[in-house]
Amino acid sequence: MKHFYSQQPEYLGHGACNEASVVKGEHYRFTVLTPNLLRLEYSEDGVFEDRPSQVVLNRTFATPEFHVVDEEGRLEISTVAFHLVYNKKEFAPENLYIDAKNSYTNYGGRWKYGATTYGNPPRHHNLLGTTRTLDKIDGEYPLDFGLQDTSGRSFFDDSKSLLFNEEGWLETRREGNSDVYFLCYQHDYMGAIRDFYRLTGAPPMMPRYAFGNWWSRYWKYTEESYSALLDKFKEKKMPFTVAMLDMDWHVTEVDPKYGRGWTGYTWNKNFFPDPARFLSSLHQKGMHCGLNLHPADGVQGFEDAYPAIAKEMGVDTSREDPVNFDIASTKFVKAYFKHLIHTNEDMGADFWWIDWQQGKESGIKGLDPLWGLNHFHYLDNCKKDRRGMILSRFAGLGSHRYPFGFSGDTIATWKSLAFQPYFTANATNVGYTCWSHDIGGFKTGVRERELFIRWIQFGVFSPVLRMHSSNNPFTSKEPWAYGKHTEEIVSRYFRLRHRLIPYLYTGAYRANVELTPMITPLYYYYPDSKKALEYRNQYFFGRELMVCPLTTPTAFDSDMATVEAWIPKGIWTDIFTGKTYRGDRVMKLNRRVEDQAVLARPGAILPLSKDAGGENSVENPREIDLYIFPGASGSYELYEDSGDGYDYQNGKCAFTRFDFAWGETASLSISARGELSLVPETRSYTLHFRGFAEGIKASGDKVISQSYDASTNTLSVTLAPVDTVAGACVTVENVKADENKAFKQDVFEFLMAAQLPVDDKNAIYDVYKKAPCKEEIALGLNNLKLSDSIRDALYELTFC
Repeated sequence: MKHFYSQQPEYLGHGACNEASVVKGEHYRFTVLTPNLLRLEYSEDGVFEDRPSQVVLNRTFATPEFHVVDEEGRLEISTVAFHLVYNKKEFAPENLYIDAKNSYTNYGGRWKYGATTYGNPPRHHNLLGTTRTLDKIDGEYPLDFGLQDTSGRSFFDDSKSLLFNEEGWLETRREGNSDVYFLCYQHDYMGAIRDFYRLTGAPPMMPRYAFGNWWSRYWKYTEESYSALLDKFKEKKMPFTVAMLDMDWHVTEVDPKYGRGWTGYTWNKNFFPDPARFLSSLHQKGMHCGLNLHPADGVQGFEDAYPAIAKEMGVDTSREDPVNFDIASTKFVKAYFKHLIHTNEDMGADFWWIDWQQGKESGIKGLDPLWGLNHFHYLDNCKKDRRGMILSRFAGLGSHRYPFGFSGDTIATWKSLAFQPYFTANATNVGYTCWSHDIGGFKTGVRERELFIRWIQFGVFSPVLRMHSSNNPFTSKEPWAYGKHTEEIVSRYFRLRHRLIPYLYTGAYRANVELTPMITPLYYYYPDSKKALEYRNQYFFGRELMVCPLTTPTAFDSDMATVEAWIPKGIWTDIFTGKTYRGDRVMKLNRRVEDQAVLARPGAILPLSKDAGGENSVENPREIDLYIFPGASGSYELYEDSGDGYDYQNGKCAFTRFDFAWGETASLSISARGELSLVPETRSYTLHFRGFAEGIKASGDKVISQSYDASTNTLSVTLAPVDTVAGACVTVENVKADENKAFKQDVFEFLMAAQLPVDDKNAIYDVYKKAPCKEEIALGLNNLKLSDSIRDALYELTFC
């Protein structure tokens, strides 16, 4: 089985721990991995486990400081974070407990072994994690236990996971042994997940193309129809980097003696007469291709590969007996990849969409076939010049090592959309930051233009933007099928997603190297704020952006949708409108269908590639739009490499650093380090100082033009080509954040567009014309009979 690890021999990590971290007795072993992370093992026969497990790959941590009291019938272990008390008997609630050293709760700080189980539902102060799938779910769905807890401590039980042997195959554990990990990170949620990654493996570095737009649909495409579709996307300036082919790429209409035709590996030559030619054409268009798999029915007699794999497996071909799917067999797994997977990859397939829905049992007790498929497919997909990738459902702790996630066939409703932002960010609580959804919903539900747009907007600011829908003609997601206005909006967001690739790819690097998740709930950055816990649909997308998704329909009168958001302390800026918000408060944000509510943190720096229309290229950009936001000094280091392969692990990567010094006179500097041959020798930059008050002015030897747009509070500065090695520096004077002085004009424009009786518009605007201050405006508005949607919009425009 070494075949599976030939490209990544280090994958299995280091199961053994530092002996200096161990406190051991005849039947117990405790390993103090960090001051906050403890492994607890119990074995009646005194045999403990050092092999990597399905969840835990690495136990080699530097030994932390800890204190031990070891007496007859009593053991205590203490660190700065916890205090364990144990009577040296069998692990049980009455024999072992751990106190968290904090005062977050009056009753939840003590953890008794075995007494606090995951529960159904889990205990109320656990912040939950994720679930296997959202198939057929319309709206909310219960989430499983997570690693983060407001009590300051949590745990997970690894006692039943399988173990890796030296060949990389799986073996069962000794019956009856306990293997539990106790986490006591107080409210350091970021620290907890980083140590979890150190324990279980870092999120892998994804290929650059994965962060563009994905097209997928359950549809009987042909080579001609698919190529025509992609040509139409290009004509309409909608870039795509990934083409997903659902099951109709392979033969599906088969003799009933072979079953349903749901499982297949043989191209349908009526649709794709030359698969290699078709796949090559996708690559020529700058796209990569993933193929759908339903492997449960094994290999039937009609498959092209049947004679070869049947012979290798010793199956009687004269009777066309099936080659049964058996993830528990090393012989089958080797034959499966050799005859079914690699033959299609040799034609040009890039990765696989593993659509497993057939249960959790296999020939090895405890081996979930979904987990096995994810694990072996991902590792097999790691080639010398290609990083591994799959698309599949979540299979438990450790699944973050096998991106991306496929959340399943959700229902196309507002309720489904409203649940997905929370669901996506909250999965970070089990390290899983790679959910991909059927954007727009897969089936049934409703077909609404606004719902489609809002789902696209959420998808742009999520780990993967993957379109998908059923084979019902009324669920299609081609933007032009929703009308011209919708098409224009969606096209702009597709291009924005493509322009975000430099930011997203840097986020992927930070996750892989710095162990900083790309998407997080608010409390990862504001751990002691109750508001950060309360506003669960808000999340950070990378370090710079806070997303407040709009997931309810537009009100008729205001022509806006509303989301109530918590804005942390500081000056936050809407990245689209340039409107600034003074934080440390709750505010209702209102947006027309064209805009999503995305706020940049104080001092944020956001790099975008230039809008290249419908071009699918993901090369390191020659032209960059750099957005700088007010409120604080900030820095951002853009990561770049070849976009695929593993040379980056040997230092073949480049970093371009942007430093913004905030003040009345400010500066923006550009510098670079690393393997600079990977990036253009010179780059064209346009600096966009967004959210700044009028009067701001830039100077420097690279400044060739500048202009101020009052509608977005933006100074745009065009620089002469910047030498990558030499860098550049721009000085900015008269610097201050916009103070919303033009709010009356904003209110007038809002009322002009609002769908209200003219007399109502006049009554509202009279308040603004007559009131001497904002306090009087508030009193005047309170005296009017206004709908919530109109009042919310006016308050935001006036008091942001």
